Amino acid sequence: MKRIPIYLLLILSMAACKQKAAEGKLESLEAGQQSAAGAVSVERLDPRLDEIIAPGVLPEIVADSFNWSEGPLWLPEEQLLIFSDVPENTVYQWSEHSGLKIYLNTSGYSDTLRRGGETGSNGLLRDPAGRLVLCQHGDRRMARMDAPLDNPEPKFITLADKWQGKRFNSPNDAVYNSKGELFFTDPAYGLEFRWEDPKREIDFTGVFKLNTDGDVILLIDSLQAPNGIGLSPDETRIYVASSGKDASLYEYSISDDGSLRDGKLFFDARELQKSRRGSPDGLVVREDGIIFASGPGGILVLTPEAEHLGTILTGQATSNCTLDSDNSYLYITADMFLMRIRLN
Repeated sequence: MKRIPIYLLLILSMAACKQKAAEGKLESLEAGQQSAAGAVSVERLDPRLDEIIAPGVLPEIVADSFNWSEGPLWLPEEQLLIFSDVPENTVYQWSEHSGLKIYLNTSGYSDTLRRGGETGSNGLLRDPAGRLVLCQHGDRRMARMDAPLDNPEPKFITLADKWQGKRFNSPNDAVYNSKGELFFTDPAYGLEFRWEDPKREIDFTGVFKLNTDGDVILLIDSLQAPNGIGLSPDETRIYVASSGKDASLYEYSISDDGSLRDGKLFFDARELQKSRRGSPDGLVVREDGIIFASGPGGILVLTPEAEHLGTILTGQATSNCTLDSDNSYLYITADMFLMRIRLN
């Protein structure tokens, strides 16, 4: 029998993976099952987790074969999820009805000069008017798509790209409050050489606020790698994940004038990092205050009092998560995978 060259087998295998991703097929995994996604399970540290995730419920693979999936956002009117593939400069969409499709090409880097690094969009969110806002790594700005959600185009309006005349590093994640103020993080992950990139203009990685009048205010300059960000339901507190060496989540109180005070360590993930892959990254806060935060092993489930109820173990370095409109599913971006898990 004629042997098939190894390079041809690799090409065929990659093509099969891409076809599976395009079909958007669901793959339910059993506890501890080894697959391309590694071992998945739900680690239950507190019986209260059963009220959030029913016993026996496990993550499903929705789609795969991405480079690095990030920034999931549920669009309720369209009944679909969109998310970034950061290195591929692309936003995908997925729904039960139509599976996986490309939603937006050229999502974060519009220059014609080729460069390395993570150039695409990262965090995705909607502004108070329902329009799509993107954290654009390559273009180093917060921008709004200048097209309707149901007819996306790579046309953008800059919301903020500088602080005190200096270009941002690479805005990563963001959240709006009910006043229409935009809070966002600015680590250096999107620069070609990250923290050592010669094109850096700001010598720290900060958390900023864009006021409704267009002013950019520096809120935090002390975190090594500010990443995921979220507000408490009553908007009196803000949570910021740092994926640097401190590998922790922090909590700050929001003053009446919009400044932050009483910053404190909320959850220290460094001990978990010793035995599990991943670091604090994106997060979402449910309307009852429960925090789903990416961290070592997968998604940490935390109470507003920082009690660790358990972890959704994905078997992969896990970047972010979001809820659908009725909180029935938590969608998870984990390396090359898009996953979801049913919630109570």
